[in-house]
Parts: sequence; C-alpha cells; structure tokens
Amino acid sequence: MWPSAAPPAADPLLSWELADVAELPRMRAQVRRAVAASIDPDVLDQLILALDEMASNALRHGGGKVEAAVRLTDTGYLIVVSDAAAAQPPTPAVDRDPSEGGLGLYLIARMALRHGWYAGNAVKHVWALLPRT
Repeated sequence: MWPSAAPPAADPLLSWELADVAELPRMRAQVRRAVAASIDPDVLDQLILALDEMASNALRHGGGKVEAAVRLTDTGYLIVVSDAAAAQPPTPAVDRDPSEGGLGLYLIARMALRHGWYAGNAVKHVWALLPRT
C-alpha cells in the first residue's frame, strides 16, 4: 500500500519541527493562513487532513524528533513527514474496527496522486502528493 519510493522534486513552502501532538493546531492554522487565498476550500481541507494525520502518526509511533513540510510541485502539494523510526514502514491498520481509528493512511493513499516512503541516515520519510485541484 505504501511503496518504497523517493518523492518528486518540489519547492519548499512550509516546514515544522514537532515534538508533541499539542503543536498540530498551530501547524494547521499556519497552513490555512499560507494557502487559503490560493486554494479551493475542499483541497485545503484535504491538505490539512493528510498533513495532520501523517504528522500525528509520526509523533505517536515514530519516536524522536518529527519534521513535517509542505512543498509545491507543478501538479500538487507534497507533504513530507520524517521521524526516527527508519526501520518501520508506514503500516495501514488491518482488520481493525473503523471506530478504533487507524484508517488515516488508507484515506491519504486514496486522496493522493502518488505516495510513498523511504529511509536514510536513521530517518524515515513518509510522503504524499495531493492534487492542487
């Protein structure tokens, strides 16, 4: 479901160093301020949902410092989230009741044009390219 692959080239837009899920509301607000005027509201909601889900997964399961970024490509918004769990690929929940959560990776994969992950220098990078429209 989450292939091992490098992300496409992209230009920086926003980035964060995160240590706690309590920082996620600030991150979401910064995304809204930065791109709300230039993006369809539904696309903005998808971008924030995917970024929030990926960052919260990294904070809960990745161990250590988490870095999150939104970058721009010609076709979309590239979300990249890095954590210290280089040996643990992103793993969608299997055979779990939806009321227990764990379905965020499935949702992101369905919204994304492409998605993947790779590891290097003891860091895991999980990424998703969401369309601009």
